[in-house]
Amino acid sequence: MQSDARAFGKPQRQKLITSLVSRRRIGTQHDLLAALAAEGCLATQATVSRDIRELGLEKTRDQLGRPRYMSAQDGRRSDPREALAAVLSQFGRNVVAAQNIVVVQSELGSAPAIARAIDRLGHQLVVGTLAGDDTCLLIAADPGRAATLARELGEILG
Repeated sequence: MQSDARAFGKPQRQKLITSLVSRRRIGTQHDLLAALAAEGCLATQATVSRDIRELGLEKTRDQLGRPRYMSAQDGRRSDPREALAAVLSQFGRNVVAAQNIVVVQSELGSAPAIARAIDRLGHQLVVGTLAGDDTCLLIAADPGRAATLARELGEILG
């Protein structure tokens, strides 16, 4: 039996999200929106994006290599540097500086996870991030800082 969509406040919706990602492979925000709707909880992409960030969900890969959201272990958020290293080494493909922008190319669907990891880190060289599906743009204050940031991320990427 589906619940009335109006009955879901933020705490109930976030509890449902946590339950869904622990029981099923939810690989994209679109998958999560569909799963919520199937449970009678209507939400926007922006709301789901905020929920993912607030819940500390991380995008990983399942045993078959498919993307999947997972809760941080034991309800604790991982160290932001470790989380960035993990997501970059797993999904990152290339890092290049272009003027004051660093372009991080990644596997399809993983750029938001990389941007989120960088945002959580609060890196002093990053003014802001913008993520598409397989490309993340990191804005630095100037070309010199962008080059430094690209070198640092490139070392993590390997």
